Amino acid sequence: TILGETHEEEDEILPRKDYESLDYDRCINDPYLEVLESMDNKKAQRYEAVKWVVVFAIGVCTGLVGLFVDFFVRLFTQLKFRVVQSSVEECTEKGCLALSLLELLGFNLTFVFLASLLVLIQPVAAGSGIPEIKCYLNGVKVPGVVRLRTVVCKAMGVLFSVAGGLFVGKEGPMIHSGAVVGAGLPQFQSISLRKIQFNFPYFRSDRDKRDFVSAGAAAGVAAAFGAPIGGTLFSLEEGSSFWNQGLTWKVLFCSMAATFTLNFFRSGIQFGSWGSFQLPGLLNFGEFKCSESDKKCHLWTAVDLGFFILMGIVGGLLGATFNCLNKRLAKYRMRNVHPKPKLVRVLESLLVSLTTTVVVFVASMVLGECRQMSSTSHSGNDTVSLQGMSEDVNSSIKTFFCPNETYNDMATLFFNPQESAILQLFHQDGTFSPVTLSLFFLLYFLLSCWTYGISVPSGLFVPSLLCGAAFGRLVANLLKSYIGLDHIYSGTFALIGAAAFLGGVVRMTISLTVILIESTNEITYGLPIMITLMVAKWTGDFFNKGIYDIHVNLRGVPLLEWETEVEMDKLRASDIMEPNLTYVYPHTRIQSLVSILRTTVHHAFPVVTENRGNEREFMKGNQLISNNIKFKKSSILTRAGEQRKRSQSMKSYPSSELRNMCDEHIATEEPPEKEDLLQQMLERRYTPYPNLYPDQSPSEEWTMEERFRPLTFHGLILRSQLVTLLVRGVCYSESQSSASQPRLSHAEMSEDYPRYPDIHDLDLTLLNPRMIVDVTPYMNPSPFAVSPNTHVSQVFNLFRTMGLRHLPVVNAVGEIVGIITRHNLTHEFLQARLRQHYQTI
Repeated sequence: TILGETHEEEDEILPRKDYESLDYDRCINDPYLEVLESMDNKKAQRYEAVKWVVVFAIGVCTGLVGLFVDFFVRLFTQLKFRVVQSSVEECTEKGCLALSLLELLGFNLTFVFLASLLVLIQPVAAGSGIPEIKCYLNGVKVPGVVRLRTVVCKAMGVLFSVAGGLFVGKEGPMIHSGAVVGAGLPQFQSISLRKIQFNFPYFRSDRDKRDFVSAGAAAGVAAAFGAPIGGTLFSLEEGSSFWNQGLTWKVLFCSMAATFTLNFFRSGIQFGSWGSFQLPGLLNFGEFKCSESDKKCHLWTAVDLGFFILMGIVGGLLGATFNCLNKRLAKYRMRNVHPKPKLVRVLESLLVSLTTTVVVFVASMVLGECRQMSSTSHSGNDTVSLQGMSEDVNSSIKTFFCPNETYNDMATLFFNPQESAILQLFHQDGTFSPVTLSLFFLLYFLLSCWTYGISVPSGLFVPSLLCGAAFGRLVANLLKSYIGLDHIYSGTFALIGAAAFLGGVVRMTISLTVILIESTNEITYGLPIMITLMVAKWTGDFFNKGIYDIHVNLRGVPLLEWETEVEMDKLRASDIMEPNLTYVYPHTRIQSLVSILRTTVHHAFPVVTENRGNEREFMKGNQLISNNIKFKKSSILTRAGEQRKRSQSMKSYPSSELRNMCDEHIATEEPPEKEDLLQQMLERRYTPYPNLYPDQSPSEEWTMEERFRPLTFHGLILRSQLVTLLVRGVCYSESQSSASQPRLSHAEMSEDYPRYPDIHDLDLTLLNPRMIVDVTPYMNPSPFAVSPNTHVSQVFNLFRTMGLRHLPVVNAVGEIVGIITRHNLTHEFLQARLRQHYQTI
């Protein structure tokens, strides 16, 4: 079927292994503990105050980005339509319409060419940016997605692509722009502006950065739709896996700041009334109100809910069709357009622009019908009481080729900015012909589907709303004309149609409901919008995923869903973990570290010691091995001390059975000659292993016994931390004590964030390969860990909700047996392991 997906297609693109996760979990090592020790209430309050100031600044800057885009889109669009419209009016009499078409083509192709060039400078600026931001908030590091150059190319590019007449919106890119502002502003530095540096010590971690990106994305939604609560819910629903109450409050504050900044400046610039706050967002639906002369009219009634549910089903089907067609187009582009020279992408954008312009022009001239204008002129402000809105609706009517007192309905929809066309469908009392609406819907559906995915910055919200509004208006016309339901209000059906189609394409529920309610300023629409969106989502989900999820999958990003499927609980952590570990020792030679870092691509390494029976002989004459074994002994003694405490508490327990058991236990433990009981257990359990020294890095020639020897787990250290230690020369010689190793502070460890040096850029001539690095002060000694028998749903929930990057699998006696990363929890990987599980049963 056209809507369904076959398994062969699904299996073509699997999540790629080269995407990294963000470090959302704190690394509580010695430098971090020093910071905690120096922290007091005053410092904590100052830190929190700085956070609020930064959040406010992000909101204001996002509002200003929206203002910049809106101002220039309006300027260029008005210029273009003024020139072309006067040309059409002249050429109608003289018969030179081809000249008018050439003028329109000149404007559109120039603007789209500029938009494409900006995407060539920064390819990640193409599209709406919502899939990339969704991935980032899910915990995936997408290269270049939150750079300064990206936001400049995005804002300039979307300005040109909207002004160039493409069927794209500026709302999706606003969300991406807000997220980039959120990521960049708190850093006070940029790779594009290397010379501008501020000594700003705060927020040097992925944890803080991801919170600010959440706030920025929400501010982008708020600025686009004038919907601060919808923006907050969007950030919660679409992205962030980790959330708390404090973050919700900051995100809402940021969204409010963005909305009112944009509102303040737009109201002042357009109406000259500074401080009046009349234009809340880039897209405003106006006020829905029945005319006072029509006593039968109601915005909606209980009877209409049945029609709304049917419209939701149709919207879901149309959305699933749109997504399926767009997915096939995207796959075709990946195979045939992207591998070719970059100029081909620009030519594709120009081809789409050329086709769109010709279709718009010819449809407006040939396919439109002349409709009576009288009903509009006498209804005046009854339809829309919002200041300036009724003038907008009436002034944007086009009368091409039509006699006086009539207007061309197709030209009114096509020869206007998309926002004006939406207002026409929502609030125009004059009727649109059903044939016009059907043709407009079909042309707009196909061209917007073709346009989404080309190399220009492009949003999908406004084209989907306009497409759906035409569908809703068509339903209202048919119900009025053929069924005789005079009480219905066409604007409501246009709004519900817009919600149904948009919901069918993007599959958002909570946030989209609130965004649409805030855009209409009409709380009574809450129930019909919510029901329509739910039905559209359920219908669409029956066939395929939402458009953003489809594009995430096509990029091969390992996105984690909200939860796993029920049958995945047949698997345990041991079934999905990576058992083939690359590890480091607490004290390791520089040559070994460099070898491990250069020959692997892992981003974290377990810090381990081996369990051997012949440790005394091993320790003789080798300071490095002696240090490692001493570290292991100290951790074992700590555990034994904990065990003694437990047995002491059991002795004081009233039950005589337990007391007797403890007495026996202590009796066996007491003789002073013997080693600690836990140490004895460990030594008795394993036979001696091959004579391998810790300065040998794991080798391909190792036997299975060597590769999977028992390893006691002590902590986790990141690649970035190891490289920082090597770059800063943190090491000691064999003749010295490990206490002589230089110490780095937390600020020094995070100074290079977010672009840590690469191991391949390290000058090895500056390092003595025989020197030893003590990694124990810098490792995370207490990362989250799971048992091999933990069910997959528990592993998944822990990993996702805590925003982890690596999850060690540790058995009952403290040995690491494997590690789980994001790639081990993707839907595709779990499905493959489940198939293996069924085969072994």
